[in-house]
Amino acid sequence: MDALDREILSQLQNDGRMSLTDLAAKVGLTLSPCHRRVRDLEESGAIQGYRAVVNPDSVGLGFEAIVFVTIGRTDTETIAQFETAVGQIPNVVQAERLFGDPDFMLRVRATDLGAYQALFDDKLAALPGVQRMRSTLVQKQVLANRGLPV
Repeated sequence: MDALDREILSQLQNDGRMSLTDLAAKVGLTLSPCHRRVRDLEESGAIQGYRAVVNPDSVGLGFEAIVFVTIGRTDTETIAQFETAVGQIPNVVQAERLFGDPDFMLRVRATDLGAYQALFDDKLAALPGVQRMRSTLVQKQVLANRGLPV
């Protein structure tokens, strides 16, 4: 990956709907080489996809919690079951496996505290292998959806 590829990635992170013509002009290429580079970046997995970033408040999911999960048994089967089950809960919008304790960090969206409590009691607490969960409520989002410093 060269500096031109990195510039293409930077531009697309800022505006994924940018036309190839506009992108080519911004990075100093003609249309055909720019299109080829974008296609190569997609095929290599450097570009994983395109999506709209939705304002959570606009769809009634303004309540956010971060949940730290410690697993009782960290064998391969329990971890796999936990990860599969987490992936089936739509309100979990991000999940990270961590080194040390806790084992996982989940970012969870809900309509309000009551809805979060029900989700916590009915779904999160029932996840396979859970020994302990700690929630931290997000007061304010300072930085979100930032692109990578390519």
